[in-house]
Amino acid sequence: MWHLPGPRTYGQQFCDRITGMTRPSTHVEPHGFIGVIRHYIRDLVYGANDGIITTFAVVAGVAGGALSSIAVLIVGTANLAADGVAMGVGNLLAIRANESALEADGLPQQEAYPWKHGLATLVAFVVAGSVPLVPYVLPLQQEMQLRSSAVMTMAALFAVGTARAAATRERWWRTGLEMLVLGGLVAMAAYGAGALVAAVAHS
Repeated sequence: MWHLPGPRTYGQQFCDRITGMTRPSTHVEPHGFIGVIRHYIRDLVYGANDGIITTFAVVAGVAGGALSSIAVLIVGTANLAADGVAMGVGNLLAIRANESALEADGLPQQEAYPWKHGLATLVAFVVAGSVPLVPYVLPLQQEMQLRSSAVMTMAALFAVGTARAAATRERWWRTGLEMLVLGGLVAMAAYGAGALVAAVAHS
């Protein structure tokens, strides 16, 4: 009769490290472009979606508060740097914590390279999150900058949603609309909050 392995004691884990033994692993390293995208799809979508939404939320909030274009760029860039690194590190630590819990339960390893997932999240966040800031480096009127940023943000959200469908075989229009609607709600909430604060401050 076969028995599932029970939790390994700290002594057993220490002995495994000393003797060079490693625990069983179900990790499969991806190959090919589509294979890599599918392997990191959760991290890429998570990072891109949060990057677009949070950056535009900052843009909308600052613009709603009637601040300058320079202020939008400064706050938006700071958001990209701080939140991007925080999300990448957070994803890495979350995967490592999950692997430690699996190891404590005597279960096989699922992910051999948590840092790669953290890096994928960071890169997706910064690249996609830069989109809402593009109009603010162009010689446009301030009202047009916000409108252009909103259009580019909605287009980027829809594009990320459809790209997800290409890797997961879901319906592209459904995944695109899902990200578009959710992102639009967050953007409107951010702009409304900024406008409300500005109205109270000037009253």
